Amino acid sequence: MKSKKILLRAGVAALGLAALTACSTRGSNAGPANSGPEKKPVTQVKVALVPGGPHQYFQPWKAAAERAKADFGLGETAFDETSQWDQAKQNSVINSLASQGYNAFGVFGASPTDINSTFSDLKAKGLSVASLGSCPAGDVDKADFCLSTDVGEAAYKAAKATIDAMGGQGSLVHLTGNNVDSNTQRRIAGVKKAIDETAAKVVLANTVTDVDKDLQTAQKAVADLLSAQGKAINGIVTTAYNPAVAAAAGVKSAGLPIKVVAIDDDPQILAGIKDGSVAATIAQNPTGQAYLGAWALSQLATGACTMKQPGQVIDSGSFTVTTSNVDSYDGERKAKTDQLKTEFSGNVLLCS
Repeated sequence: MKSKKILLRAGVAALGLAALTACSTRGSNAGPANSGPEKKPVTQVKVALVPGGPHQYFQPWKAAAERAKADFGLGETAFDETSQWDQAKQNSVINSLASQGYNAFGVFGASPTDINSTFSDLKAKGLSVASLGSCPAGDVDKADFCLSTDVGEAAYKAAKATIDAMGGQGSLVHLTGNNVDSNTQRRIAGVKKAIDETAAKVVLANTVTDVDKDLQTAQKAVADLLSAQGKAINGIVTTAYNPAVAAAAGVKSAGLPIKVVAIDDDPQILAGIKDGSVAATIAQNPTGQAYLGAWALSQLATGACTMKQPGQVIDSGSFTVTTSNVDSYDGERKAKTDQLKTEFSGNVLLCS
């Protein structure tokens, strides 16, 4: 059964500190509790953010973790992307951090099909854990919560923007990530949904997977695609970071009239929107994932709050960026992140 999705709003520093004081101060200063275990002070919370491996998408997590530490008074934060996209190596990184006293973990699983076992192990040790940026495969999440882009919805938005740029008809190619990743399958379904709505006016010429390993892999895939089919393609929708950058550069260099819609907000993508070589992009919210994730984990780790619905899936938001808002979309993203905090506090956490 598909998990219920809730729109959230992540808090600015002032709101976060106010909420943290309201929850944490009662636990640390009120003396023996009449009910439930004694709460920890937030200064004893050490949050570790652990991506499945190195990728540009996670770079905003570093600054967001440091800002969360300062804004919310966390004891420590760490960012470790050395897992090399290997679940066993990621587990070793996590276990090492736990042995160093880290008691709250935000994890992007290296293997969506295996990460629930890691989450169960962390929970068995009494640690707080969030699935950040990607939910496990299937319908069950053993983490406290999953805070991630609704990737199916983001891909649907991207495909709709591509179809609009194509004039509602023609041949479209989809470039995306690892075929076995559950997120990739959700993106494929989102693109297909948008194409199905055209009543066969748009044809999916090809779905190219496994081209997000690195930029070089993506560049070769785009070069091969344009060489073989460039004159027959009307649009390219990209739902993974490296093929988005490669497609934007490749189509512009080739001078082909292909409409490109990207994902994320690499500077090259934004420059392409401004000069007209990229029709649109779908920006995600990695900063909000890390910042709000660290705050929520701290609330769970102190014992100030519990989950209303363990394993809840929460959409961190996605944003269509075109020439009309390329200079202002980040303000929209920050405003949404600010608003998410109140809804998160009211609908996701149960605080004493």
